[in-house]
Amino acid sequence: MKKALLIGAAMLSTALHAETLTIERIFSSPSLDGSAPRTLKVSPDGERVTFLKGKQTDYERLDLWEYHINSGETRMLFDSNDLQSGEEVLSDEEKARRERMRLKGSGIVSYEWSDDGKALLFPLGGDVYYHKLGEKGAKQLLDTDAFETDIKLSPKGNYISYVRDQNLYVKHIASGKEMAITNDGGGNIKFGMAEFVSQEEMGRMTGYWWAPDESKIAFTKVDESPVDVITRTEIYADDIKLIEQRYPKAGTPNVVVELAIQSLDTNERTWVDLGEDKDVYFARGQWMPDSTTFTYQWQTRDQQNLELRAYNTQTKTQRVLLNESSDTWVNLHDDLYFLKDKGQFVWASERDGFKHLYLFDNSGKMVKQLTSGDWVVDSIEAIDTQNDRIFFSGRKDTPLESHIYVVPFDGQGTSDIARITKLGAYHDATFSSDASIFIDRFSTVNSPFQVSLNDASGKRITWLEENKVEEGHPLHAYMDSWTKPEFGDIQTKDGATLKYRIYKPESAVENPNKKLPVIVYLYGGPHAQVVTNKWAGNRGLLMQHWVDQGYVVFTVDNRGSNYRGKAFEDPIYKKMGFIEVDDQVAGVEYLRTLPFVDADNIGIHGHSYGGYMTLMAMFKAGDYFAAGVSGAPVTDWRLYDTHYTERYMGNPNTENDAYTASSVFPYAKDLKGDLLIYHGMADDNVLFTHSTMLYKHLQDLAIPFETMDYPGKKHSLRGKQTGIHLYKTITNFFERNLK
Repeated sequence: MKKALLIGAAMLSTALHAETLTIERIFSSPSLDGSAPRTLKVSPDGERVTFLKGKQTDYERLDLWEYHINSGETRMLFDSNDLQSGEEVLSDEEKARRERMRLKGSGIVSYEWSDDGKALLFPLGGDVYYHKLGEKGAKQLLDTDAFETDIKLSPKGNYISYVRDQNLYVKHIASGKEMAITNDGGGNIKFGMAEFVSQEEMGRMTGYWWAPDESKIAFTKVDESPVDVITRTEIYADDIKLIEQRYPKAGTPNVVVELAIQSLDTNERTWVDLGEDKDVYFARGQWMPDSTTFTYQWQTRDQQNLELRAYNTQTKTQRVLLNESSDTWVNLHDDLYFLKDKGQFVWASERDGFKHLYLFDNSGKMVKQLTSGDWVVDSIEAIDTQNDRIFFSGRKDTPLESHIYVVPFDGQGTSDIARITKLGAYHDATFSSDASIFIDRFSTVNSPFQVSLNDASGKRITWLEENKVEEGHPLHAYMDSWTKPEFGDIQTKDGATLKYRIYKPESAVENPNKKLPVIVYLYGGPHAQVVTNKWAGNRGLLMQHWVDQGYVVFTVDNRGSNYRGKAFEDPIYKKMGFIEVDDQVAGVEYLRTLPFVDADNIGIHGHSYGGYMTLMAMFKAGDYFAAGVSGAPVTDWRLYDTHYTERYMGNPNTENDAYTASSVFPYAKDLKGDLLIYHGMADDNVLFTHSTMLYKHLQDLAIPFETMDYPGKKHSLRGKQTGIHLYKTITNFFERNLK
């Protein structure tokens, strides 16, 4: 009896101390993610680790910190409030650039080391600060009324470079002398700048590249005049702006890009012949180590062919080093590394169906394939030229976790690949320049990011931030009620294997016959993956909140999504919104086999492509989904941009029927369940027009639905209060319609 009383008292004590995770707490400080830093870098001299860290009082206000490896001392290098007080005023160009770079927060949001490790550069408020190690404070190198963007240190640290008013400038740091590389930018002409689709869809955020010896700069000239002008609204709380924007919708003209290379000593400028066909993409640029040869990646408009070209600045000649081709599309990547003094380069390719690494000589002849198998390489992390080996991230052991592996250049196959990170977590690595040490930033779906400094074998040297969820950690109070998800596989009727993740409320375990509502969360689009063993930030915390409220929360990665190989991606080609919906339905059919699932009350929610998928699921598979929340959805792919849309759907001028079949409008008449659509009213990615067209269409069909639109908000709907409102709106909708 006494034992029973003690057990009961212990259970009561646990219940009293267990805190309920509220939506307000998800967005409050201190962050439930804990104190793990971000934007971690090892200084080029290997002596220190620098990182950005949010303030305890405001986790979105970032300061620059350092950890000195030999002394073990951690200290703040710069307090962002000391450098700039008050709210940072960003230019429209910088706002758009940060949105596309997914840069969040305020204060010091980015920084750069000089290649010699003797100085740091960090932009702040449209100007730039420079700190030389050993000296006190930071020197402001730019102080102008203009907002400079894409600010870089030159490779040897003698100059900074930047774009101002659509022209490219360099400034000598010691003398303060500024030189305009170009003067004719303005209007439709932009020098050294990446155009909209390069930033948004190609992941190329710059339009200029320094030669390693600082003797030359390669840069693009972009002429936007062929691009159609669209007039879009940006609706704010007290103002409506009419924005005339050159936006290349699918099937319409793109910008014309030219490439120039200019000598800093002589100002001689050479224009590189990109070919007669101007309707192409300039995807990437990179110098060879000799500072003589500039390479660039040239891609056809249909994205089925990609050439790596090399231009010799001395002979004024160029050649094609390699070609990648596909019957669907060729994915871009950043895995091109030239090996100094070896006359070779490493390149990633999907030519065998999975992304793997290959070694070529500088003439373009393949030397060997370095990795192989039915798994994918994520990216090259470092190259150890001293020991002739490559460190890379990949999914050799499981597609749910990214791990760090090493492979020697003289390896004989898969057996020579060694994993140096531990299974059971998702790892992001940042290596020192000599690849002797690396920062391991890792997490699981149940534990936020932890950060350690490791040697090249993977052995931990020290913790940079253990961030252990124990007494004192912000998340610790919620651990008693924390629900760990389960992972598993689903076999589709046509033989595909899908990965899923499921959160089960405690009541599903205690009483498996009690029927519970389900929220299916999804993205579903290409170049993304949702089912991972990785900390999911606020979105993952929202799922915990839903589980606390008695929902089963389920996610399945359908075909078309990433890290499963090209054959897993390709079924969406010219048929978006078909196989993805079929696979989501397969997920619901699995859910229906579980005794605790209420098959009549399954909801679905996603944002962006997930918003599109929510609409297609509600319209095409209404018998499976009782309610849906669609965030910032694409509704007609003709309204979206060229590079992304035509990659997967072809050109609407020749594929009109495919575009019609992949839009949501032919299926909207079949809506059966309850639908909520939300959108940022200043979205310049998925334009607000996508939603307003659907609003009108559903109204014309006299079909009821709900909306929640956010004045002044872009695609990501940033802001703490906005986040609280959005999460409550979604949750309240499901409360009304699934319970």
